[in-house]
Amino acid sequence: MATTRRTIRVLMLPWLAHGHICPLLELAKKLSRRNFHIFLCSSPVHLSSIKIPREYCSTIELVELHVPSLPHLPPQYHTTRGLPPHLMPKLWMAFDMSGPNLSDIIDDRQPHLLIFDYLLPWAPEVARSRSIPAISFSSVAGGMNSYIIHSIKRPSDEYPFKAICLKDYWIAKDRKQMKQASKSGISDMERVVQWNKQSSGLIFMKTFRELEGKYIDYLNDFLGKKVMRVGPLVEEPLQEDGNHITEWLDQNERSSTIFVSFGTEYFLTEKEREEISLWAGA
Repeated sequence: MATTRRTIRVLMLPWLAHGHICPLLELAKKLSRRNFHIFLCSSPVHLSSIKIPREYCSTIELVELHVPSLPHLPPQYHTTRGLPPHLMPKLWMAFDMSGPNLSDIIDDRQPHLLIFDYLLPWAPEVARSRSIPAISFSSVAGGMNSYIIHSIKRPSDEYPFKAICLKDYWIAKDRKQMKQASKSGISDMERVVQWNKQSSGLIFMKTFRELEGKYIDYLNDFLGKKVMRVGPLVEEPLQEDGNHITEWLDQNERSSTIFVSFGTEYFLTEKEREEISLWAGA
Protein backbone atom coordinates (compact mmCIF):
# COMPACT_ATOMS: atom_id res chain seq x y z
CA MET A 1 0.00 0.00 0.00
CA ALA A 2 1.38 3.41 -0.98
CA THR A 3 1.92 5.91 1.83
CA THR A 4 1.20 9.62 1.52
CA ARG A 5 3.86 11.99 2.83
CA ARG A 6 2.61 14.74 5.08
CA THR A 7 3.00 18.23 3.67
CA ILE A 8 4.84 20.50 6.09
CA ARG A 9 3.50 24.05 6.24
CA VAL A 10 6.11 26.78 6.82
CA LEU A 11 5.48 30.46 7.47
CA MET A 12 8.36 32.77 6.48
CA LEU A 13 8.70 36.31 7.83
CA PRO A 14 11.50 38.51 6.44
CA TRP A 15 12.45 42.06 7.33
CA LEU A 16 10.91 44.64 4.98
CA ALA A 17 13.88 44.87 2.62
CA HIS A 18 14.47 43.46 -0.86
CA GLY A 19 17.73 41.81 0.22
CA HIS A 20 15.90 39.93 2.98
CA ILE A 21 12.80 38.69 1.16
CA CYS A 22 14.58 37.49 -2.01
CA PRO A 23 16.85 34.91 -0.28
CA LEU A 24 13.85 33.57 1.63
CA LEU A 25 11.93 33.24 -1.63
CA GLU A 26 14.79 31.16 -3.05
CA LEU A 27 14.80 29.03 0.10
CA ALA A 28 11.03 28.63 -0.30
CA LYS A 29 11.56 27.28 -3.82
CA LYS A 30 14.06 24.71 -2.56
CA LEU A 31 11.79 23.57 0.27
CA SER A 32 8.71 23.40 -1.94
CA ARG A 33 10.45 20.70 -4.00
CA ARG A 34 10.63 18.58 -0.82
CA ASN A 35 6.96 18.46 0.11
CA PHE A 36 6.82 21.78 1.96
CA HIS A 37 4.05 24.35 1.53
CA ILE A 38 5.34 27.88 2.07
CA PHE A 39 3.53 31.01 3.23
CA LEU A 40 5.74 34.02 2.49
CA CYS A 41 4.49 36.84 4.69
CA SER A 42 5.18 40.57 4.34
CA SER A 43 3.56 43.97 3.87
CA PRO A 44 1.37 44.42 0.76
CA VAL A 45 3.70 46.98 -0.82
CA HIS A 46 6.68 44.70 -0.23
CA LEU A 47 4.93 41.69 -1.73
CA SER A 48 3.92 43.70 -4.81
CA SER A 49 7.50 43.42 -6.11
CA ILE A 50 7.54 39.62 -5.75
CA LYS A 51 6.52 37.36 -8.61
CA ILE A 52 6.07 33.64 -7.95
CA PRO A 53 7.10 31.49 -10.96
CA ARG A 54 4.27 29.41 -12.38
CA GLU A 55 5.76 26.09 -11.30
CA TYR A 56 5.64 27.19 -7.64
CA CYS A 57 2.20 28.80 -7.59
CA SER A 58 0.60 25.79 -5.87
CA THR A 59 3.29 25.46 -3.18
CA ILE A 60 4.29 29.07 -2.36
CA GLU A 61 1.65 31.55 -1.22
CA LEU A 62 2.12 35.26 -0.59
CA VAL A 63 0.40 36.33 2.63
CA GLU A 64 -0.19 39.99 3.47
CA LEU A 65 0.82 41.17 6.92
CA HIS A 66 -0.95 44.29 8.15
CA VAL A 67 1.76 46.67 9.37
CA PRO A 68 0.31 49.47 11.53
CA SER A 69 0.35 52.88 9.87
CA LEU A 70 2.03 55.59 11.90
CA PRO A 71 2.13 59.38 11.32
CA HIS A 72 4.20 60.11 8.19
CA LEU A 73 4.48 56.36 7.51
CA PRO A 74 1.60 55.41 5.16
CA PRO A 75 1.34 51.87 3.68
CA GLN A 76 3.44 52.75 0.62
CA TYR A 77 6.37 53.28 3.00
CA HIS A 78 6.09 49.83 4.59
CA THR A 79 9.26 48.80 2.78
CA THR A 80 12.84 50.05 2.79
CA ARG A 81 12.73 50.52 -0.97
CA GLY A 82 12.46 54.26 -1.61
CA LEU A 83 12.00 54.97 2.09
CA PRO A 84 13.39 58.38 3.19
CA PRO A 85 16.24 57.61 5.64
CA HIS A 86 14.71 59.65 8.46
CA LEU A 87 11.66 57.34 8.44
CA MET A 88 13.66 54.13 9.01
CA PRO A 89 13.21 54.24 12.83
CA LYS A 90 9.44 54.56 12.34
CA LEU A 91 9.42 51.59 9.98
CA TRP A 92 11.18 49.51 12.62
CA MET A 93 8.65 50.68 15.19
CA ALA A 94 5.66 49.87 12.98
CA PHE A 95 6.96 46.40 12.11
CA ASP A 96 7.72 45.65 15.76
CA MET A 97 4.05 46.42 16.45
CA SER A 98 2.85 43.74 14.00
CA GLY A 99 2.80 40.85 16.48
CA PRO A 100 -1.00 40.67 16.87
CA ASN A 101 -1.43 40.54 13.11
CA LEU A 102 1.13 37.75 12.85
CA SER A 103 -0.86 35.87 15.48
CA ASP A 104 -3.96 36.08 13.32
CA ILE A 105 -2.05 34.73 10.32
CA ILE A 106 -0.69 31.80 12.34
CA ASP A 107 -4.17 30.99 13.63
CA ASP A 108 -5.55 31.09 10.08
CA ARG A 109 -2.79 29.22 8.19
CA GLN A 110 -1.78 26.78 10.95
CA PRO A 111 1.90 26.43 9.99
CA HIS A 112 4.09 23.71 11.52
CA LEU A 113 7.13 26.01 11.60
CA LEU A 114 8.04 29.71 11.52
CA ILE A 115 11.24 30.84 9.78
CA PHE A 116 11.89 34.39 10.92
CA ASP A 117 14.39 37.05 9.97
CA TYR A 118 17.20 37.44 12.49
CA LEU A 119 16.21 41.11 13.03
CA LEU A 120 12.77 40.25 14.43
CA PRO A 121 13.03 38.98 18.03
CA TRP A 122 9.28 39.42 18.62
CA ALA A 123 8.28 36.93 15.91
CA PRO A 124 9.41 33.72 17.70
CA GLU A 125 7.59 34.91 20.84
CA VAL A 126 4.35 34.97 18.83
CA ALA A 127 5.07 31.48 17.44
CA ARG A 128 5.89 30.12 20.88
CA SER A 129 2.57 31.41 22.21
CA ARG A 130 0.96 29.14 19.59
CA SER A 131 3.27 26.19 20.41
CA ILE A 132 5.03 26.47 17.04
CA PRO A 133 8.83 26.13 16.75
CA ALA A 134 10.68 29.06 15.23
CA ILE A 135 14.02 28.98 13.41
CA SER A 136 15.92 32.14 12.62
CA PHE A 137 17.28 32.89 9.17
CA SER A 138 20.24 35.16 8.48
CA SER A 139 20.89 36.64 5.07
CA VAL A 140 24.22 37.98 6.42
CA ALA A 141 27.34 35.95 5.64
CA GLY A 142 28.88 33.66 8.24
CA GLY A 143 32.10 35.67 8.51
CA MET A 144 30.33 38.91 9.37
CA ASN A 145 27.90 37.10 11.69
CA SER A 146 30.76 35.54 13.64
CA TYR A 147 32.56 38.90 13.87
CA ILE A 148 29.48 40.75 15.14
CA ILE A 149 28.52 38.10 17.70
CA HIS A 150 32.12 37.83 18.91
CA SER A 151 32.28 41.62 19.39
CA ILE A 152 29.06 41.51 21.44
CA LYS A 153 29.81 38.51 23.64
CA ARG A 154 33.59 38.84 23.95
CA PRO A 155 34.36 42.52 23.33
CA SER A 156 37.70 42.39 25.16
CA ASP A 157 38.99 39.31 23.28
CA GLU A 158 40.70 39.51 19.91
CA TYR A 159 38.70 38.09 17.02
CA PRO A 160 40.55 34.93 15.88
CA PHE A 161 40.44 35.54 12.12
CA LYS A 162 42.69 38.30 10.79
CA ALA A 163 40.91 38.57 7.44
CA ILE A 164 38.06 40.52 9.10
CA CYS A 165 39.01 43.51 11.22
CA LEU A 166 37.96 47.09 11.82
CA LYS A 167 39.99 50.12 12.82
CA ASP A 168 39.46 51.42 16.36
CA TYR A 169 37.35 54.34 15.11
CA TRP A 170 34.91 52.04 13.31
CA ILE A 171 34.79 49.59 16.21
CA ALA A 172 33.76 52.38 18.59
CA LYS A 173 31.23 53.75 16.11
CA ASP A 174 29.75 50.33 15.44
CA ARG A 175 29.40 49.52 19.16
CA LYS A 176 27.70 52.85 19.82
CA GLN A 177 25.22 52.23 17.01
CA MET A 178 24.58 48.64 18.12
CA LYS A 179 23.76 49.75 21.69
CA GLN A 180 21.46 52.59 20.66
CA ALA A 181 17.81 51.65 21.15
CA SER A 182 15.30 52.21 18.37
CA LYS A 183 11.91 53.85 18.87
CA SER A 184 10.65 50.37 19.77
CA GLY A 185 13.08 50.27 22.68
CA ILE A 186 15.11 47.43 21.10
CA SER A 187 18.77 47.99 20.19
CA ASP A 188 20.49 46.24 17.30
CA MET A 189 22.65 44.45 19.87
CA GLU A 190 19.59 43.09 21.64
CA ARG A 191 18.11 41.96 18.30
CA VAL A 192 21.27 39.96 17.57
CA VAL A 193 21.36 38.41 21.06
CA GLN A 194 17.69 37.42 20.89
CA TRP A 195 18.15 36.10 17.34
CA ASN A 196 20.37 33.34 18.66
CA LYS A 197 18.57 32.80 21.97
CA GLN A 198 15.08 32.38 20.51
CA SER A 199 15.87 30.13 17.57
CA SER A 200 14.76 26.54 18.14
CA GLY A 201 17.87 24.38 18.12
CA LEU A 202 19.45 25.56 14.89
CA ILE A 203 19.96 28.61 12.68
CA PHE A 204 19.58 28.88 8.91
CA MET A 205 22.30 30.94 7.27
CA LYS A 206 22.80 32.02 3.67
CA THR A 207 26.27 30.61 3.11
CA PHE A 208 28.17 27.44 2.18
CA ARG A 209 31.10 25.55 3.68
CA GLU A 210 33.46 25.92 0.71
CA LEU A 211 33.45 29.70 1.25
CA GLU A 212 33.02 30.12 5.00
CA GLY A 213 33.76 26.80 6.68
CA LYS A 214 35.97 28.18 9.48
CA TYR A 215 33.47 30.91 10.36
CA ILE A 216 30.59 28.41 10.48
CA ASP A 217 32.57 26.08 12.75
CA TYR A 218 33.37 29.03 15.03
CA LEU A 219 29.68 29.99 15.20
CA ASN A 220 28.64 26.40 15.94
CA ASP A 221 30.93 26.31 18.98
CA PHE A 222 30.27 29.90 19.99
CA LEU A 223 26.47 29.81 19.83
CA GLY A 224 25.92 26.25 21.01
CA LYS A 225 23.51 25.72 18.13
CA LYS A 226 23.93 24.13 14.74
CA VAL A 227 24.30 26.59 11.88
CA MET A 228 22.52 25.07 8.90
CA ARG A 229 24.08 26.24 5.64
CA VAL A 230 21.37 26.76 3.02
CA GLY A 231 23.61 27.86 0.14
CA PRO A 232 23.98 31.22 -1.60
CA LEU A 233 20.23 31.38 -2.44
CA VAL A 234 20.74 33.23 -5.70
CA GLU A 235 17.94 33.45 -8.23
CA GLU A 236 18.47 31.28 -11.29
CA PRO A 237 19.51 33.32 -14.37
CA LEU A 238 16.83 33.85 -16.98
CA GLN A 239 19.13 32.69 -19.77
CA GLU A 240 22.06 30.33 -19.78
CA ASP A 241 24.24 31.92 -22.43
CA GLY A 242 25.15 35.43 -23.49
CA ASN A 243 26.05 36.54 -19.96
CA HIS A 244 28.38 39.47 -20.63
CA ILE A 245 29.65 39.55 -17.03
CA THR A 246 30.78 35.91 -17.20
CA GLU A 247 32.38 36.53 -20.59
CA TRP A 248 34.24 39.55 -19.19
CA LEU A 249 35.49 37.54 -16.19
CA ASP A 250 36.70 34.75 -18.46
CA GLN A 251 38.95 37.25 -20.24
CA ASN A 252 40.73 38.19 -17.02
CA GLU A 253 43.30 36.31 -14.96
CA ARG A 254 42.15 34.09 -12.10
CA SER A 255 41.80 35.96 -8.77
CA SER A 256 42.35 39.32 -10.50
CA THR A 257 38.88 40.71 -9.77
CA ILE A 258 37.24 41.73 -6.49
CA PHE A 259 33.46 41.71 -6.16
CA VAL A 260 32.14 44.36 -3.76
CA SER A 261 28.47 44.55 -2.78
CA PHE A 262 26.99 47.63 -1.12
CA GLY A 263 23.53 46.15 -0.62
CA THR A 264 20.50 45.66 -2.83
CA GLU A 265 19.10 49.15 -2.32
CA TYR A 266 22.17 51.36 -2.05
CA PHE A 267 23.23 53.65 -4.87
CA LEU A 268 26.69 55.19 -4.74
CA THR A 269 27.10 58.93 -5.16
CA GLU A 270 29.54 60.23 -7.75
CA LYS A 271 31.99 61.17 -4.98
CA GLU A 272 31.78 57.69 -3.47
CA ARG A 273 32.43 56.08 -6.86
CA GLU A 274 35.48 58.31 -7.33
CA GLU A 275 36.86 57.40 -3.90
CA ILE A 276 36.41 53.68 -4.55
CA SER A 277 38.07 53.90 -7.96
CA LEU A 278 41.02 55.75 -6.40
CA TRP A 279 41.30 53.08 -3.70
CA ALA A 280 41.11 50.29 -6.29
CA GLY A 281 43.83 51.90 -8.38
CA ALA A 282 46.14 52.45 -5.41
